[in-house]
Amino acid sequence: MSNRKYPECVLTGCDSNTEWQLNWFIENYGQHEKRPLIIADFGMSEQYLKYVSSHPRVNGIMNLRKTKEQGWFNKPIAMFNSPAVKTVWLDTDCEIKTNLNPLFRMIVPNKLNMVEDKPWTKRRKEIWHNSGVVGFIGRPQILHTWCNAIRDNPNIGDQEVLHTLLNPIMRITHINDIPPEWNVMRLATDEDGYTGPISIQHHTGAKGKVKIKGLMKIKEVISKNA
Repeated sequence: MSNRKYPECVLTGCDSNTEWQLNWFIENYGQHEKRPLIIADFGMSEQYLKYVSSHPRVNGIMNLRKTKEQGWFNKPIAMFNSPAVKTVWLDTDCEIKTNLNPLFRMIVPNKLNMVEDKPWTKRRKEIWHNSGVVGFIGRPQILHTWCNAIRDNPNIGDQEVLHTLLNPIMRITHINDIPPEWNVMRLATDEDGYTGPISIQHHTGAKGKVKIKGLMKIKEVISKNA
């Protein structure tokens, strides 16, 4: 799917371990967005792959199940193969709460457009950026570098690999900071006292997954009583 079919799209992806979040993600997406939605298959079960392949809100499936990378290490590879000129990557544990027009307007060329991971910055005493929401145009050089680093040394997670590439000069050169409301981490709201606007809530970690399951149950109850 490397040909640029769309002016803009949203890209996400999952494997069999995280596919359970996908229906919830797509439902939230459909409430606020009309842009094409592309799903990267990192190794979904056949049942889920069949489900998303026929879903009316999904515009395409990107097959990455044969890459040597596993799980989230496929994320920058999926970005590199985006079928759009302008793309926003969203993790499947991101809860979309509004239309993404302002986010797409913030994306600048030749950079990864990301939110500073302030909870991680606070805890690790150095600047981090969170890879749960990443906007980009085409194939910026840092995306090439990130993909190569993933192949050479897939250590801990995709965000950690990117961080190792970003000394202060590289960060200024290759990262464009977007406002925190576009990737509000669970730690920010649950532990660090964030009270600002939330356009995308990122339910990170095991506690975040518990929250997603609770939100899914609430939707199920509402649907049954409708």
